[in-house]
Amino acid sequence: MPPSDAPHDRPFAPSCERNRAPILEVLQTYFRDRHAVLEIGSGTGQHAVYFAEAMPWLQWQCSDRAEQLAGITRWLDAAGLANTPAPVVLDVATGPWPRPPAGLAAFDAAFTANTLHIMSWPAVEACFAGLDAALADDATLVVYGPFNVGGTYTSDSNRDFDGWLKARDPDSGIRDLEAVDALAAKIGLHLRDDIAMPSHNRCLVWRRQPMR
Repeated sequence: MPPSDAPHDRPFAPSCERNRAPILEVLQTYFRDRHAVLEIGSGTGQHAVYFAEAMPWLQWQCSDRAEQLAGITRWLDAAGLANTPAPVVLDVATGPWPRPPAGLAAFDAAFTANTLHIMSWPAVEACFAGLDAALADDATLVVYGPFNVGGTYTSDSNRDFDGWLKARDPDSGIRDLEAVDALAAKIGLHLRDDIAMPSHNRCLVWRRQPMR
C-alpha cells in the first residue's frame, strides 16, 4: 500500500520523493541552457512532473517500457503541464528510439535515474548506442544512481544492494563508473562532473563537444 499521503490513483515510489530535490539542484545547473530532454526509464512519472514543473523552459519527454506508460500518463495528466508531452514506448535493448520535438534534429539532453543497475550489461551498452543517434552534438547526459568506483563498492549498503539485485536477477547489478564512462566516451560524451548524492548515490554529468 502507498503511504497515506500518496496519490492512490497513481503508482508511487517513495525513493522519488526522497531524491528529487537533490537531483533537481544538479539538473537546474546543467540543464539551464537545454531545450528538449529525453528521460529514459521514467518509472512512475513522479520525477518528470517534479522536474518539468521546476524547469518550464524544458520539453520533458518521458519514455519507458509499454507496461509503465499508463501510470506515467496518470501523473502527467494530473499535473497538466504544458512541457510534458505524452510518454512514449522505449525498450533500450530493441528500440525504436523516440523522435525529438518538431523543429529539433535531436534531443539536446537526456536523463535517467536508477536504471543502469536494473538493466543487463548488454542493455546498458544498447542504451548508449541508442543515445548516440538520439542526442545532439552538444548534448548533456545526466545519470543518477549507485556506482562502483575503481571496481569496488563505495559503501556497505551498496554491497548489500548489489547482492539483492543479483539474487533477484543475475544480469543486473551496480555498474562500474569507469565502464559506463567508457561507453559514454565511445559516443563523444565527456565526463564533466561526478557529484556525490545522498544514500551513496551519484549524479554523473557528461557533455558532448560540438563539431567544429
